[in-house]
Amino acid sequence: MTTSTSARKFSYPPTRRDAVVEQFHGTAVADPYRWLEDPHAADTQAFVAAQNELTRGFIDELPLRAVWQQRLTALWDYPKVSPPEVHAGRLFFQRNDGLQNQAVLYRQDGPDGRPTPLLDPNTLSQDGTIALINQSYTEDGRYLAYSLSISGSDWQDIRVRDTETGQDTGDHIQWCKFTNAAWLPDNSGFFYARYPAPGELPDAPPSTHQRVYFHRLGAPQTDDVLVYARPDAPELGFMAQLTDDGRYLLLTAWDGTDPRNRFYYCDLSAGRDLSASADFVRLIDEKEAKYDFLTNDGPVFYFVTDLDAPNGRIIAIDVSQPDRANWREIVPEGEDVVETAVVVHDELIIDYLHHAHHRLSRHTLDGAPQGDITLPAIGSVALLTGRRHHNTLYFVFQSFLYPPTVFRYDFATQELAAWHQPQVTFDSDAYETTQVFYPSKDGTRVPMFLTHKKGLPLDGNNPTLLYGYGGFNLSLPPLFAPTRLAWLEQGGVYAQANLRGGTEYGEAWHQAGMLGNKQNVFDDFIAAAEWLIANGYTHPDKLAIEGRSNGGLLVAACLLQRPDLYGAVHCGVPVIDMLRYHKFTAGRYWTSEYGNAEENPEHFRFMMAYSPLHNVQDGVSYPPTLITTAETDDRVVPLHAEKFTATLQAADAGNNPLLLRVETKAGHGLGKPTGKLIEEAADVYSFLWTMLHSKQP
Repeated sequence: MTTSTSARKFSYPPTRRDAVVEQFHGTAVADPYRWLEDPHAADTQAFVAAQNELTRGFIDELPLRAVWQQRLTALWDYPKVSPPEVHAGRLFFQRNDGLQNQAVLYRQDGPDGRPTPLLDPNTLSQDGTIALINQSYTEDGRYLAYSLSISGSDWQDIRVRDTETGQDTGDHIQWCKFTNAAWLPDNSGFFYARYPAPGELPDAPPSTHQRVYFHRLGAPQTDDVLVYARPDAPELGFMAQLTDDGRYLLLTAWDGTDPRNRFYYCDLSAGRDLSASADFVRLIDEKEAKYDFLTNDGPVFYFVTDLDAPNGRIIAIDVSQPDRANWREIVPEGEDVVETAVVVHDELIIDYLHHAHHRLSRHTLDGAPQGDITLPAIGSVALLTGRRHHNTLYFVFQSFLYPPTVFRYDFATQELAAWHQPQVTFDSDAYETTQVFYPSKDGTRVPMFLTHKKGLPLDGNNPTLLYGYGGFNLSLPPLFAPTRLAWLEQGGVYAQANLRGGTEYGEAWHQAGMLGNKQNVFDDFIAAAEWLIANGYTHPDKLAIEGRSNGGLLVAACLLQRPDLYGAVHCGVPVIDMLRYHKFTAGRYWTSEYGNAEENPEHFRFMMAYSPLHNVQDGVSYPPTLITTAETDDRVVPLHAEKFTATLQAADAGNNPLLLRVETKAGHGLGKPTGKLIEEAADVYSFLWTMLHSKQP
């Protein structure tokens, strides 16, 4: 199919350029669109309105826009269920019947009981933009502390619901994000972390000085007791939890997105008065490694750690004898990476990453292997639920062609059975997934998944979507997505590259793609594109690239470094201005991953070399590009996408559309309603598909 929509020179809305120049370690750096950093300014709002008008007018003219909308809606319309959490025989789980904007939380009494709605977020707003984010239950399941996010914001309020009556108790906690609720065993209250209220610490930078409080059920928040604070380390955040025996209050102290954490604990067994600050033992007080708490046997604490083990291992620390000479290794490091672990049925269930896909392994608490839980296919597992004294484990399994299915593993019979398996209107038997390994620029062997119709002709003429992320120690395993199915049905190829910067091969793989090694991630992605072309899967005019967030940074950098290699680009909620990103909302958390160009001359050198905002070249004809963001994204603020759009459009010398789409009442993606997800997907994929078919190789 050909289209005339990309065959004309584009006229973009006029955008003001200011003479703003900032010095970075002796280098003058222009920032002509800094005025776009103020989202409330009239000029910024006018810029967004003009860009949205241009983009909307272009996309609405695409002949396939309605086709994609219709098919995506049909593919999205299947029941989605979360693995249940079981408390005192009660099962709590979320279910979306198909096209509901938000999943509904259900309670079910016993395995054969009838599910009844407990909390329906769809009733809280007309447009579905209020989402249920976190849930923390009392041990007996009587009370639920839950948090809501409005319009995708990371900021959340915590409320409490009585699961017997289905009514809220009136408890209301504000100024929270990145926290849970850790209930005391007697249901009297819970621990949580929050940031200062407005005006409480007026001189503190945003999102600093998170502190731990105790909230007594039924009391106003003003009566909450400060349990722990670190004014000497304002960047630290805290996640509170109670051990299963209720004896210890635990704090995982985190610093931004650095996977290395600190670990503190407080012994509650002496009947400590909760009306005063707690005395915590700083068991781990250096950022040396990751320590994820699993369970305890009295004073013996079990952890997943990557200390002296980049792929991860299980250790035990007796806190009554905490000297490192007394630490015990339970499960040693292996060739596969420990993604996560849980303790169920008095066993360690370890979720390993094996070449970017998952396997589940059983071990005793002494580390003795008990075999693997055989999974249905090559894919990924997530949301493992179960308690130490339970006889069943629940988890969700999925793959590119296997819809998210909740499985139940019975330890008594050692049988795995589907607890909820959805039916999707898609013929998965007509398609296949393979995994290949390709060399990057420096020879590093990088894995990539390929999904396409069986018998695909390798004639270089297949529309191909290449997706990547590559950062923050996050893996990219096989995942199911209606958008990918629609792409496959049209005859497209979906490729997913597992780039350095992730955790696919442990902390060493992560470090090979962070800070001064970030260019490796871009090289890996470019090499994936070159491999697909060289092996006959596609052609540059038929290759689209896509990434979101850190992946948006990825595709933006690769777009600028190799504009000749792609036929279309989707750059979603991207990090773009690498010199100033840390000055806005959650950006301060990412300096351990990216660096700080303002404070460190060496960081400035390598960040300036790839920062998308500062590497746009005048007169280059960049491929068709759709940049997406959202007005209430308070994680990667929209100024990144807006400044990048203005810079690209001003420098453009070609005939390809370079468009910005700004979503309203939506954030980084957290809790985004189904309706908005489908609308955005229809825009993105009709754009990419049309651009790939506007020219023939």
